[in-house]
Amino acid sequence: MPVLKVQTNAGIVDKEAFMQEATALLSRVLRKPPQYIMIIPEPGTDLMFGESNEPAAFVELKSIGLPEEETADLSAELCAFLENNLGVPQDRIYIEFSNAERHLFGWNGGTF
Repeated sequence: MPVLKVQTNAGIVDKEAFMQEATALLSRVLRKPPQYIMIIPEPGTDLMFGESNEPAAFVELKSIGLPEEETADLSAELCAFLENNLGVPQDRIYIEFSNAERHLFGWNGGTF
């Protein structure tokens, strides 16, 4: 049930391609089936980072069983992906990682 939310003041030329590539990336790095991955792109968000409105992004990655010992590697993968796909420099990206408890995440009329 990984959820990736990308709030950015940069544009996304092809949202469908962006979401497909992000899904493939998360499936690979988190070892989760793509059918459970949700991508929420929010381009055009009003965002200021370090007194500048140059391209930047705030990213939230939530997943059941998020491997905390791998967050540095996940950060590297996500930052490279966002720089390549959105043109956001890696030093203008914040990522919030969150490990969700199964019983606190609902799906399909129940919880995981």
